[in-house]
Amino acid sequence: MTRQEIYDRIRELGSRDAFVLAEMKRLGFWANNQPSVPDQLITQEADLYRQLNELLDKQRRYDNRKAMLAEMRQARMAEAKKKRIDTKERREARLQERAEAWKIKRTTDISFLGEGVSAGLQPGPANPDRLTEFGLPHFESTLALAQAMNLTLSELRFLTFHRAVSTVSHYKRFYLPKKSGGKRLISAPMPRLKNAQYWVLEHILNRVQPTEHAHGFVTDRSILTNAQPHLGQSVVINADLKDFFPTINYLRVKGLLVKLGYAESIATILALLCTESETDAVTLDGQTYYVANGERILPQGAPTSPALTNLIGYRLDRRLRGMADTFGFAYTRYADDLTFSASGEAAGRVGQVLWAMRKIINSEGFVLHPDKLTIMRRGRQQRVTGIIVNEKPGVDRATLRKFRALLHQIGHSGWVGKSWGNSAPDADLRNVVTGYANFVMMVKPEQGRELRQTIDTLLGRASSQTSSQPMPEPTPVPSSEPTPGPSTESPKNQPSADYKDWWDVL
Repeated sequence: MTRQEIYDRIRELGSRDAFVLAEMKRLGFWANNQPSVPDQLITQEADLYRQLNELLDKQRRYDNRKAMLAEMRQARMAEAKKKRIDTKERREARLQERAEAWKIKRTTDISFLGEGVSAGLQPGPANPDRLTEFGLPHFESTLALAQAMNLTLSELRFLTFHRAVSTVSHYKRFYLPKKSGGKRLISAPMPRLKNAQYWVLEHILNRVQPTEHAHGFVTDRSILTNAQPHLGQSVVINADLKDFFPTINYLRVKGLLVKLGYAESIATILALLCTESETDAVTLDGQTYYVANGERILPQGAPTSPALTNLIGYRLDRRLRGMADTFGFAYTRYADDLTFSASGEAAGRVGQVLWAMRKIINSEGFVLHPDKLTIMRRGRQQRVTGIIVNEKPGVDRATLRKFRALLHQIGHSGWVGKSWGNSAPDADLRNVVTGYANFVMMVKPEQGRELRQTIDTLLGRASSQTSSQPMPEPTPVPSSEPTPGPSTESPKNQPSADYKDWWDVL
């Protein structure tokens, strides 16, 4: 050992005797396993010297107050720095754990879909008994819902995410003219969203039956079945619900789905699929942004909207039918058109019916259109959803004469420059006239078939006159009743019971 190493060793052991003793033991001159009194005394003396040196060192530091404070400050700073490092490491570890958990959760669940709509996405109980009662599919999680819809969880999140401002719109919006004048905003969903909405319509909404008083968007019912209960009555009352689709917002749709038995998280996602805010398209720096304008409502043009209006209007129909029975009136509803009729003594209670109707409509969260209330008594033409109901179902003669005149003009001078009704300027006239002929055929089969034969003849003549580019066949036009979806057959697993009063179950 060098001299310096010896000094350091003596300073470490506390005394020279302790160093000599340690060296003797190391070199074998003193037995390690045989403690003796001198050995203990030397060790104890070394400990005392060490403690004394520490006390003297502290005393020297205390004598220099400035140095002592600097040393204490430095010690505190070192301790604080160590705590900060430890805290940072713990925080980073927690963040890493949360990030990993969030990454896993995103692949199995949806926990956020935008501000104002995500509160209901937390796991909650469903009502399996009620779902079974209605024959509705049950989903254990949002992942199970996405898989049932043949979507990935990311696709389902994309279709339902609610943004105040977005660069993507799931709807194509355009206007169609109304029969009464003005324009109607149509929001047609894009293909991916439309497919998802058709799935909701077929597997959920179509399995819950509306009331027997609802004739719009219901299989085996039409404007004709809506008009038949009002044939030959002394008085017919037509009323209209103002802004029928926009009145039904996201919360009402979600509430309906929860009442049907779905957990709030599933009901939230389904309601977001079926509703949308009206938007304003704003272009900035070459980029188009879609800015939400108001709350989420039922879009007119989505395949799920008509069925939802019938289900949400279930209690409205029940209450209006009960009121109509009380006063001796018949009642039907086609979408937002309400019709009441009566004969005999009951026909004198029109004022009472109107008063009660307004009360019920307002209490159910709808608004009566003030300019579309019509009272038609016997002796004048009575119409229900475009059909004459004075004696038997009929079509307006004046309109029918104009239509025949239009076909006559087309036969002489062709299709160019002609129009019918309030059809859009860019509408295909061939489809428009075919649609009206289908309407006439539904009400008056013989007259309708004659009109269809005339139109088929005109279409054949137009096709033969065009040699270079033959005129394509017209797109088949459905009946004047809008169809609810691609499948109008009853689902195979429809509940066995007849749930005409399913609202009572809720």
